[in-house]
Amino acid sequence: MKKEIICIGCPMGCYLTIDYDGKTIQNVSGNRCKVGLEYAEKEISNPERTLTSTVRVKNGHLPLVSVRTNKPLPKGRIFDTMDLLAKVEVEAPIKIGDQIVENLFGTGVNIVATKNVSHKG
Repeated sequence: MKKEIICIGCPMGCYLTIDYDGKTIQNVSGNRCKVGLEYAEKEISNPERTLTSTVRVKNGHLPLVSVRTNKPLPKGRIFDTMDLLAKVEVEAPIKIGDQIVENLFGTGVNIVATKNVSHKG
């Protein structure tokens, strides 16, 4: 099999061509550094993404707080996480770094606030 991707491991944004058989990489071309090789391997075996979103805030000066994962989340859990976050509402005040959701689906990934939201009033 062949897969073409753009490496996001460093600012160069190399166009990678990955030749693989199932989950075993046979060859990677197009990378200009070793980060590309590591990115290609991870992208084939266990792709991950950092997720950013918002969560509703109760009694806050803003109706939403921006949030993100504290580390990359398995790509296959993105939609589950978005469904979960659509149901979450937190009470103001919120501080940057506050943990909003702990250990998403047993992955060890947490959702944390990326903005301060003070209490309405």
